[in-house]
Amino acid sequence: MSFIISSITPVIIFLFLIYNKDSIKEPIGLLLKCFFGGFLSIILTLILDKLLQPFGLGFSGPFLRSFFEAFLQAGLPEEFSKFILLYWLVWKRKEFDQHFDGIIYAVFVSMGFALVENLMYIYHGGLSVAFFRAVLAVPGHFFFAVVMGYYFSLAKFHKGPQKRTFILKSLLVPVIMHGLYDFTLIYAGNSKDNPTLAAILMISFTLLVIRSWKHGLHKISLHYQRDIAISEVK
Repeated sequence: MSFIISSITPVIIFLFLIYNKDSIKEPIGLLLKCFFGGFLSIILTLILDKLLQPFGLGFSGPFLRSFFEAFLQAGLPEEFSKFILLYWLVWKRKEFDQHFDGIIYAVFVSMGFALVENLMYIYHGGLSVAFFRAVLAVPGHFFFAVVMGYYFSLAKFHKGPQKRTFILKSLLVPVIMHGLYDFTLIYAGNSKDNPTLAAILMISFTLLVIRSWKHGLHKISLHYQRDIAISEVK
């Protein structure tokens, strides 16, 4: 029971924070669909990961191996899967009528994914894993989702030629963020025989975490203020 509680708690905290920030609440039913859609994205991720595994045979050495694991086994399949579920569930929904909505929906999908991932890792790794996932992995998934939702909303409401660019950014920027986030940790773990490099990588990871928080909170503020400005004009 303790591993279930430790898996759920950080997810609930981030869901509460983003839901509480929304000025016009989204339908609970749709939010639950997004959340459970995150469960389904795990299945798609596992399929993609299986398809990409053969490409890893060409990645030898700690640097290339770390790159493959971070970007092609984590960042790309996970963010692509979440993006597909997000698009499928909400793109044409009439409830998607504010910029902040894209962030809300993306976070709910991502937290569904994070919950299942938590259960898997903590069940096998024990409660010692729970702390690190609560302070690193879950916030990471949260802010990757914020950026995905930010560009997703820009694509939804943009009428000009940049629409496709925003859709592309909605997928690619989180993939890059996720990949870099994981790469610094994985490469540091693969560089234990080089303490200087490992230390530099851990410092880089700390800076990435700080940057993710600042960047994500800024994106949340931008869409929140954008919706307020639009409502005042109306």
